[in-house]
Amino acid sequence: MTLYVDTSALLKLYVEEAESVACEALLDAEPDVVTARHTAVEARRALTVLLDGGELAAAREQFAQDWTQLRVVEVDAALCETAAAIAERTWVRTLDALHIAAAAGAQTPVVSYDGRLAKAAEAESLEVIAPGIQQG
Repeated sequence: MTLYVDTSALLKLYVEEAESVACEALLDAEPDVVTARHTAVEARRALTVLLDGGELAAAREQFAQDWTQLRVVEVDAALCETAAAIAERTWVRTLDALHIAAAAGAQTPVVSYDGRLAKAAEAESLEVIAPGIQQG
């Protein structure tokens, strides 16, 4: 199965959180992981905000290595048009709309810990997976 990973899920690999082990296990077991080009911008910014010193340097290095293993969807005119339509329907934030459009184009479930993104993705008939989170 192919999985789309958003920034909230990808960060679990570099910033220790309650769901990190479960998320890493899922992504390690899945050889085909997709994300959009703008995820790199979001992730690198977040790492800079959340970490410092040696932790930041190590996370940046690991992220650069991991990025080469991801299948990256380019943010082009067609993706932007799809994202705009999603944003109009769901009122989701701009970068989240790009994630949802990329996942929809890849026809794959979304791994996300972002509640707003998850709700909008589900409204677009995408399956959302959040390893380590109890589903109510």
